[in-house]
Amino acid sequence: QVQLVESGGGLVQAGGSLILSCAASGRTISNYAMGWFRQAPGKEREFVAAISWSGGSTLYADSVKGRATISRDNVANLVSLQMNSLKPEDTAVYYCAADLTRRAPSVINSAYEYWGQGTQVTVSS
Repeated sequence: QVQLVESGGGLVQAGGSLILSCAASGRTISNYAMGWFRQAPGKEREFVAAISWSGGSTLYADSVKGRATISRDNVANLVSLQMNSLKPEDTAVYYCAADLTRRAPSVINSAYEYWGQGTQVTVSS
């Protein structure tokens, strides 16, 4: 069992930045790919970013490329998502997820077995 807890969300003005963190407990995440997804009201959950178990490979959604950076600290059991130049369209609940079946990152939400409760990010105009 892996428990994931997101933090760092909040209200930020357009053009601002924030860092979301995902803390894992119950089991080390060092051998698993990790991902970030988001879901806006009335919309489907969408892929944001993912990182391989070693951190050597990353994937980003087109909507956040150039503005987002995913990283991980396997010693601390943490995964982070830095978001810059935030836009109102980035407003959503952000979730981190763990893929226990593979080490390569995936853009498919069904590939992830464990999910956090999410953290709200609201970007004002």
